[in-house]
Amino acid sequence: MAKDKFNSELVRELAELLNDTGLTEIEYGQDDWHVRVAKNVTVNATAAPVAAAPVAGAAAAPAQDEADASNHPGAVTSPMVGVAYLSPDPDSPNFVNVGDSVTEGQTLCLVEAMKVFNPIHAPKAGKVSRILVNSGAPVEFGDALFIIE
Repeated sequence: MAKDKFNSELVRELAELLNDTGLTEIEYGQDDWHVRVAKNVTVNATAAPVAAAPVAGAAAAPAQDEADASNHPGAVTSPMVGVAYLSPDPDSPNFVNVGDSVTEGQTLCLVEAMKVFNPIHAPKAGKVSRILVNSGAPVEFGDALFIIE
């Protein structure tokens, strides 16, 4: 595609892909051109108190606490952008709970990305001291999900 020729069909296909996958942004390109398609996403104001519920303290504490958790030596971080699920399905118990002992390679949660459920495994044996994500919550690459001591 030449720089001066706009391909509206490509933009429509990328926008449809955004809707189909639940992504908020996609970029595609070749050689000397690229196109980025993004959509606005509004966050429900009630989501913040739900995310803050497990953490006591000031409203600014969860963001600071999460940033600190990512640097924790026992942090298990998300390897991708997606939606985290703590159990295999809504009617099943969580893979792990706070206080559980885990073995290296044990499944801790699932991260759904592009309609594929990716298991997140414990990188080492230890005890789950914190769960930093709620089931069904969106996660970004590098977000701390668990702390294993």
